[in-house]
Amino acid sequence: MSETPKSTRAGHGADTIYWDPAKKSYVGAVSLGYAPNGKRRRPKVYGKTKTEVRQKIRDLKKEMQTGVKAPANYTVADAVNDWLERGLKGRDEKGTIGKNRSMANKHLIPFIGKAKLKELSADDVDDWLDDRAEFLATRSLRDLLAILRRSIAHAQRRDKAARNVALLVTAPEGRPGRPSKALNLEQAKAVLAAARPSRLYANLVLSLLSGVRTEEARPLTWDHVFLETKDGIPPHVAVWRSVRKHGETKTRKSRRTIALPKQVVEVLEEHMRWQKQERASRGMEWSQTGRVFTTRSGEPLDAANVRRDFRGILARAAKVPGVDLKPHEWTPRELRHSFVSLLSDHGIPLETIALLVGHSSQATTEAVYRKQLRPVITKGAEAMDDIFAEDQEGEDAEGEEESDAVA
Repeated sequence: MSETPKSTRAGHGADTIYWDPAKKSYVGAVSLGYAPNGKRRRPKVYGKTKTEVRQKIRDLKKEMQTGVKAPANYTVADAVNDWLERGLKGRDEKGTIGKNRSMANKHLIPFIGKAKLKELSADDVDDWLDDRAEFLATRSLRDLLAILRRSIAHAQRRDKAARNVALLVTAPEGRPGRPSKALNLEQAKAVLAAARPSRLYANLVLSLLSGVRTEEARPLTWDHVFLETKDGIPPHVAVWRSVRKHGETKTRKSRRTIALPKQVVEVLEEHMRWQKQERASRGMEWSQTGRVFTTRSGEPLDAANVRRDFRGILARAAKVPGVDLKPHEWTPRELRHSFVSLLSDHGIPLETIALLVGHSSQATTEAVYRKQLRPVITKGAEAMDDIFAEDQEGEDAEGEEESDAVA
């Protein structure tokens, strides 16, 4: 016969662990001193084993020491939703908040959302990330871990969590991410030709020929576009805004003024005339946003619609003989990659490209667009080949003259 677990007797004021036959579990009575009213503070915890009870006693004492009494039923999902609701104030609802909410709803909450935050362990987080690594790229896994870390940190600041176990975990390697691409010259020409009948044409021309980010092109207003040469200053566009919260650009260095190629000026002039006609025909239905690129009613363009229309244009361009394009593999942001690639192929120095795309240094440009930049390490070898080729030609000529003299 199995023996009934015996109680562990302890001295006065000490912690006690004993078996409760009625509850069929171990009970830990914790000694936490006295309350202000003089009554003894002796809460109880329960567990299936003595080891589990001892751990709960340690956690309870830690909560008392830190002054944090985490809610017993507060879940990971609660923490994530609280952070999304209160921890991202001032951030763009459709951008930063929308992206984090989408990732959390797809890959975090359905898998560990029900876990009680108080009981969440580093092993739980590791197991969750290892499972997601079969489906997500490494960058996405790091973003997911960041969401969990920030959510728990937010809970800590509100005394709903004693520790942040997500800080003890490192994101694993995931699936290879989708590599960025750039249009070559023939592809770029085919895309622009296919876009000519579209209302997105001017947007694509500006993005491809000036390197403006898609998030900078969508909120661009006419008062930041200068299509005439004035006081010796050529036509240019002032890139000072984006669709980010409060209209801020990605970084301060992203604020830049870019001279416009002739083709861009001509396309924007035509676009302005066409928009005036459309505005006049719409009358009161037109939304007075002052934006360069709008919907048919003058409203701001939506990123999803731009991406859809862009891929439709690529589908038409792909029908051109010799143009190898798979529309579903491309996004509008790769027009900027194409801008960098075409300039690099044309021999434009890296430091100049960095200024045009609004990077704080050419190191950033090289890191972000390393696949689009033509390797410059060969420059020295090419120059030396040219130099010594000239000397060799001179030696060959002198050799021929000597041969003629001997003859």
